[in-house]
Amino acid sequence: MDHTGFIFAQKISTTKNFLMEDSNLSYQDSLRIINDMIHKAKRSFHDTGIGAMLWGSIIAFCSLVKLAELRYGFKLPFDVYLLTLFALIPQIFITIRERRARKAKAYDDHFISFVWLAFGIGIFLLSHTLNVMFANWSPVWKEYEQLAGKEPAFKLSEYTASFFLLLYGLPTFITGATYSFKPMLYGGIFCWICCVVTVYTTVQVDLLLTALSAIAAWLIPGLLMKKAYDNAKTKAATENV
Repeated sequence: MDHTGFIFAQKISTTKNFLMEDSNLSYQDSLRIINDMIHKAKRSFHDTGIGAMLWGSIIAFCSLVKLAELRYGFKLPFDVYLLTLFALIPQIFITIRERRARKAKAYDDHFISFVWLAFGIGIFLLSHTLNVMFANWSPVWKEYEQLAGKEPAFKLSEYTASFFLLLYGLPTFITGATYSFKPMLYGGIFCWICCVVTVYTTVQVDLLLTALSAIAAWLIPGLLMKKAYDNAKTKAATENV
C-alpha cells in the first residue's frame, strides 16, 4: 500500500542537488537525466489505491455485520470474517497487475513491501494464537458457569479487537510516515487510539471502532490514492500527446 506519487517532488529535488554537485556531469546532461527521471516517475505512478479500498471495505463490512449479529440476535451460517480470506484472491491479482505496470521501483518500495508482508504474517499468527486461547478457555468458562451459575466477568472476546487494532496501526503508520502521506499516517494513529479505547469498551463498541479504523486507515486513503492516480494518469497521457 505505497503512495509513490506523493513523494515524486522530494526525490526529484534530492536527485537534482546530487547531480549538480557531480563535477563529471555537464549542466545539460544533468537536466537531461532529471527530465528523464521525471517522465519515468510519471509513468511509474502505479498504485491505484484499489488494494487499500478493498481491505478497508472488507474489514469495515465484516465488523458491521458481526455487530449487527450481536445487536439483533441473528447469526449467519458462517463466520463473516472468512470473507477476508476470499479477499486475498483479488488482492493477489491486483498486486501482480500493478507490479507489471510498474516502470520503476522506488528505493523504499522494497522496504514497505516487507512491512506489509510482516503485517500479513502477524495477522495470521495472532488469529492462530487467539483461536488456541479461546479453545483452551472454553472448558474453563463452562466449568465456571456450572459452579457459579453465572457467566465469568472476564471475557477474552472483549480484548481481541485491541490486539488487531494494534497491528492495523503499525504498517499503516509506517507507510504514511515513509511516503509523507498524512491520511494514512493519521489513519495509523487513529487505529492506535481505538486500540486503547477498546480495552475499556464492550464487544459491540469494539466492532464499531474496528469498522471506523478500517475506513480511516485504508478506505479513505485508498480513495485519495485512486483520485491521485487518475489525475496523474490523465496528466501523463496529455503530455505524451
